[in-house]
Amino acid sequence: MSLHALLVSDLPGSGDTLNEKDGLWIDDAEELMNPVIESSEFIFKATGIVRINDDGVKMAAKHIRQKISTESYTPRTWRTHPLHLVPPDPYIATDPINKQILDWIFLISALNFSFWSEKEGRPDRYGVEWRDRWGSDARKVWTGYWSLVASLNRALADDDVPITDPNFYSSETACPDSLIEHVFRPAEQSAETIPLLRQRIAVMREVGSVLCSNFGGSFLGFIEEFHRRNNGEGTALELVQMVTDTFPSFRDEVIHNGRKVYFWKRAQILVAETWAAFFPASPTGTHPIFPGSRGPQIQQLTMFADYRVPQILHHLRILTYPPSLVKLLQAGAPLESGSKEEMSLRAASILAVERVREEILRLFAEEKDETGKESVSSVLIDFYLWDLAKKIESGEEKIEGMETADMAPIHRTRSIWY
Repeated sequence: MSLHALLVSDLPGSGDTLNEKDGLWIDDAEELMNPVIESSEFIFKATGIVRINDDGVKMAAKHIRQKISTESYTPRTWRTHPLHLVPPDPYIATDPINKQILDWIFLISALNFSFWSEKEGRPDRYGVEWRDRWGSDARKVWTGYWSLVASLNRALADDDVPITDPNFYSSETACPDSLIEHVFRPAEQSAETIPLLRQRIAVMREVGSVLCSNFGGSFLGFIEEFHRRNNGEGTALELVQMVTDTFPSFRDEVIHNGRKVYFWKRAQILVAETWAAFFPASPTGTHPIFPGSRGPQIQQLTMFADYRVPQILHHLRILTYPPSLVKLLQAGAPLESGSKEEMSLRAASILAVERVREEILRLFAEEKDETGKESVSSVLIDFYLWDLAKKIESGEEKIEGMETADMAPIHRTRSIWY
């Protein structure tokens, strides 16, 4: 039995006929079910701490749908972020840059965790000085998630260190710990280093060794093996499953009340970033990473349960926090990974974004508007909400036309999972 197979008796509505298929569950219509959703429903009910506001979902869904439409927010928006390495367009399978970009996306996703700082909002928090965008000479100090991206870009472009090559970073001889520490060196004014440096190094050694031992030393080799196993017909969710089966450090899971619970934040974001980076110029074009007749089926993925998106969901009145949780957040109290409060925040966020997606689809159906309907996914909503949270934090944007809650602090959980 696959590591990630869920017991039929544990599933809500277990009277339905379910069958195991490569660790994912399918119903009688052969539709893959994401165990992250089932886990979130279980945790949401078991903890009962964070709640979902149905009125907030409806109001926010209208707002998000309108914003995504007017801002032309699509998977191709990924290409507009200034630090992203962008694949050539149109896609040419033999172009070696594709392998390099896939390795870049893979390492960023492997290390995409724990960027919050005790010095939040202060100039001496951890930051990385690099260009303000690819091809520019202007300099900028990047913080949060972007400090990771800037570190790797700086190593590649300025230091001539092949830091995203698994053959390099898996080797303690070619790439000693001291060199990795140098790659993540902070800006001059920073009074702290990147959080969880030792854990990041351990993750790099693990995933790099696995890629080198089993997949020809690249994420491209991993994807080629994925195609071989699935006869070229694999979907996004099946790729997530293969990632979590293969790499222990992507296995974002806990046991609660004797039941295994799946969140899979970084595994899903790895697949989603790959999907967005290589998304074809024409929505009807073949996706090079998911070329099969079934396509990526990106709608089967959930949002990526971290500490930033719950914050914006609460601000939009989609999530409701009890006073006891607000007090903890305002005090900056640490929430242990796997604690009831932490799991409730993550599970409620996943289900809330699913409900926003369903409400947006309902609006399309009500208005008999088929344009853009196929592109609605929790992945795209998550991308939009994360960008929105960062813009609100920086003062670039303010929510207009709907009532919002005071911006609560993020929850502080130190973990390699997010």
